[in-house]
Amino acid sequence: MLKNIYRRLREETPVPRLAFYIGLTIELLMVIVDKSNYINPIEGYLFRLTFLLFACKLLLTSYEAREWVLILVMEAVGFISYRVTGANDIIRVVTFVAACKGIPLKEALKYTFYVTLAGCLVIVALAVTGIYGDISLTQAFGHESAETTRYIGEEAAVETRYTLGMGHPNALSCMFFMLAALGVYVWFERMKWYSYLFLMALNAGVYLLTRSKTSMLITAAYLCGACLLTFAKGLRKKTFLYVCGLLAFALCIAFSVDAAVCAQRVRDAQWNEFFFCNPRDNEHIVLLGRIDRHISGRIISLTNSDNNDGMIHTWSAFSCENNMKYYFDMGWVKVFYRYGVIPGILYVAANLCLLWRIWRRRDACGLALFVMFAVYTVVEAHLISVYIGRNYLLLMMGCEAAALGSGETESGGIFGKRKS
Repeated sequence: MLKNIYRRLREETPVPRLAFYIGLTIELLMVIVDKSNYINPIEGYLFRLTFLLFACKLLLTSYEAREWVLILVMEAVGFISYRVTGANDIIRVVTFVAACKGIPLKEALKYTFYVTLAGCLVIVALAVTGIYGDISLTQAFGHESAETTRYIGEEAAVETRYTLGMGHPNALSCMFFMLAALGVYVWFERMKWYSYLFLMALNAGVYLLTRSKTSMLITAAYLCGACLLTFAKGLRKKTFLYVCGLLAFALCIAFSVDAAVCAQRVRDAQWNEFFFCNPRDNEHIVLLGRIDRHISGRIISLTNSDNNDGMIHTWSAFSCENNMKYYFDMGWVKVFYRYGVIPGILYVAANLCLLWRIWRRRDACGLALFVMFAVYTVVEAHLISVYIGRNYLLLMMGCEAAALGSGETESGGIFGKRKS
């Protein structure tokens, strides 16, 4: 009797899909609320609700034995993390990714795009009309010479940049990048040259409003790469292209770890160079210092606390409760600092599994998206967040994906595949 009811719920009713999409909608709306000026007073309760919805979808989905083993192992890692840090982020993420099985990837991404775009437009409209939210922000954004402000104490110049209701100019430029990246990926096969030209013009407009160089350059690089792949179709099947993507991903991880190891030496070298005209360190540290100047001091920001939070000596196997409270911009460093070395390695492995599937499908635009997200995460932590709806790669890891140009459908993401 109970088996029949369970089978009918799983196979003959819309309950599993409904639970998934209700949970996804709530997660996406929390991302939108977080980007606005409103403080969500029931955020913790909503996280629990979405976890229950995704758990419901998971329990109403058919998995093979090896898939259940992988899910249970990952949930066990999440439980250990929860006991050590008090944060249930990993449990929620694992449940979400596993619950994606059977959901068509492009369908889920289109839904994510429309909900996110609608939410952003509502925030902008409310700010522009003066109903809710600030349209601009006036403060010192720290783009002057680091030496004059940090060492001499010269006051940074105050300027006005536009936020259009999103709290900070960088948040506005970040959301434009995420929407542009997602939109191009979803409709990649229908993109024309003038589509890329239009998005590039919008990118320039957003830059004029926000003066956010990082997001502007990342967006431009992604659009140029996707445009090249649109018209140079022969490149899409070249294994060399995907090897380059793997190398770029590995370089992002290596640079982030290197920054966490050498941040204090970089800070000392910059001090010595300014006051004694000699960094008093090797070429490696000097190079990191030069890079640091171009990424707005992201590396030396790891030395801003008394304990140098973010540097590698503050990493541990499963992190600790105090690491949940300190924030900085370097996303890959944040993975290992906030969640621990073991969960960090598992997240990197999950990304490598996704990259392998992208190569198997010869999903060239997926590769461009993956690489740009990896590069962006070096300097920004947007994807590494308690908000599942920020990280579109999680959907790609778990959802059903059609193999481009082959007519083959693979479902289950990193939890297995089914061909039809």
